[in-house]
Amino acid sequence: MENSVPNHVGIIMDGNGRWAVKHGMIRSLGHKKGADNLKSLVQYVFTKGVKCLSVYAFSTENFKRDKEEVDYLMNLIIKFFNKEKSTFVKNKIKVLVSGSKDNLRSDVIAAIEGIEEATKDFTDKVFNVCFNYGGRLEIVDTLKKIIDKVQNNELDISSIDENLVSSYMYKDLPDLDFVIRTSGELRTSNFMLWQSSYAEYYFPETLFPDFDEKEFDIALEEYSKRKRRFGGV
Repeated sequence: MENSVPNHVGIIMDGNGRWAVKHGMIRSLGHKKGADNLKSLVQYVFTKGVKCLSVYAFSTENFKRDKEEVDYLMNLIIKFFNKEKSTFVKNKIKVLVSGSKDNLRSDVIAAIEGIEEATKDFTDKVFNVCFNYGGRLEIVDTLKKIIDKVQNNELDISSIDENLVSSYMYKDLPDLDFVIRTSGELRTSNFMLWQSSYAEYYFPETLFPDFDEKEFDIALEEYSKRKRRFGGV
């Protein structure tokens, strides 16, 4: 098979709230179920030969949601990072968090910095969590960093190319090969716009809390059938 295993997979983890409503629960419990599913799914993804996994956990637009739900998500990410830190270290998984720290509470920032520091020396498996993230904002912030370097004579404008721009993104990651958006919604929702330029997309109907190892295998099978052209014929 031409594309049996993608190097970098992205998952837009959609449908947690709808899963909760479907099961007669409040939306927050859907997010908890999604986080529980993510714990096992991360480990499984890397056993399939994937080298980098990026997930969309919280967008900059999510701050518009009800304050109670936002606070729950902030507490959930703290609990997830603190509780799972030892597991990531044991399995030698490097954890990165892409996004802006603006509007984040100090305890959220501490949890982010703590897990990044604890796993910084690992290289073979990379788990990138997009949190307080927006694809357009990332590009804007990248442009600001590059402009600042040029204005301070630390960077020659003639040296700016796609590879350099990639290196100034929130995290220097390889381009996405395969993006999965669960729940059947057919949108990219501002997820890693620069990195997904030539990614293959897959939109299963499954809500994220139910997107388990079997569902991921089905997704990989679909990916293996794709012929990637990168703008060619």
